[in-house]
Amino acid sequence: MRKTLILLPLLALAACASPQQTCIGGVSRDLAVVNQLITQTELNIARGYGTETRQEVRTIPRTCRSYRADGSYDIDFCDTTVVRNVSVPIALDLDAERNKLRQLKQQRDRLEGPTQAAIQQCIATYPE
Repeated sequence: MRKTLILLPLLALAACASPQQTCIGGVSRDLAVVNQLITQTELNIARGYGTETRQEVRTIPRTCRSYRADGSYDIDFCDTTVVRNVSVPIALDLDAERNKLRQLKQQRDRLEGPTQAAIQQCIATYPE
């Protein structure tokens, strides 16, 4: 039930996209991913280190009420678990990062032409 409630707004947003927007999003996805990886790699090189997201789990003690059948209650101690995403620095081989950046830029150059052609095809197929 909970998953359904989460998915309903996403489905509603997806239904709002025009066929042209859906087509363009589909054909430009690979180029967008490569551009995002280029940006991330450039940031890593500029910083001199990378980052990794890890989950930090904490247990927080708190008080809870335990209800009896007659409506009265007792106050007990119980724990609440809280999970947070934490960005942690990691060491990188900067030469490998520079090599990766060069390869990503070559990949972007290879993708740009076909992606632009596919976008123009989407515009021709689904005029707004």
